[in-house]
Amino acid sequence: MAGRAPAPRSRPRRGRGRFAIVAARFNEPIVKQLVDGALAAFAAAGVGASAVDLQWVPGSFELPLAAHTLARSGRYAGIACVGCVIKGETPHFDFVAGQAAAGIREASLATGIPITFGVITSLTEAQAWARAGGDVGNRGAEAAEAALEMAEFMKARAPRGRR
Repeated sequence: MAGRAPAPRSRPRRGRGRFAIVAARFNEPIVKQLVDGALAAFAAAGVGASAVDLQWVPGSFELPLAAHTLARSGRYAGIACVGCVIKGETPHFDFVAGQAAAGIREASLATGIPITFGVITSLTEAQAWARAGGDVGNRGAEAAEAALEMAEFMKARAPRGRR
């Protein structure tokens, strides 16, 4: 994503269920900015703080399992995953970033709960900060907005009796 994410097409209605944020502690100062962005996006959509749960995990590699576990609980309309993986001198970045993305996708598909990808994957720390509330936006806010929009999408298409 070269710039800011597109604005949501629709705003979810107030009080549309519970949401979760799963946050990776690795690169924690940057990830805290993503969490703040996600919380602000939920609040702007009318989702009260008491309807948003925050769960920290060790790193981005652990995001999919935590998100899958939360999704299976049946308590959440959507889950935003946030983390930060910065490329270093080894191929570790490629494995962690790729597996986090694939695992988050798989968890969402397996559970039918929208689980969104707010993991910064950058070449430098400066690029990460730019995507954590800097010039390029806040990937945490974007992940929360995507979770809200997809929760509305799923609710509108749920069979009668499951809405």
